[in-house]
Amino acid sequence: MMMIDIIGWIGSVMVIIAYAMNIAKRLASDSNWYYFLNIVGSGCLIANTYYHHAIPSAVVNVIWVSIALVAVIRRKST
Repeated sequence: MMMIDIIGWIGSVMVIIAYAMNIAKRLASDSNWYYFLNIVGSGCLIANTYYHHAIPSAVVNVIWVSIALVAVIRRKST
């Protein structure tokens, strides 16, 4: 397995953990850990999907990261 694929799997696991823990009410959607898992996980997925020329998936993850970053910035400014 190539390193880029390992990075993609790590990203997938991080995003799924964030979602599952939020649904199970074990991780608040406005917690630092939730943002961290989504931003880093999606960043890993961006690298993987871009490398494999899966541009639509890469764009979705860029949007996902952007939404999370905006939430972090807004949270810090309040």
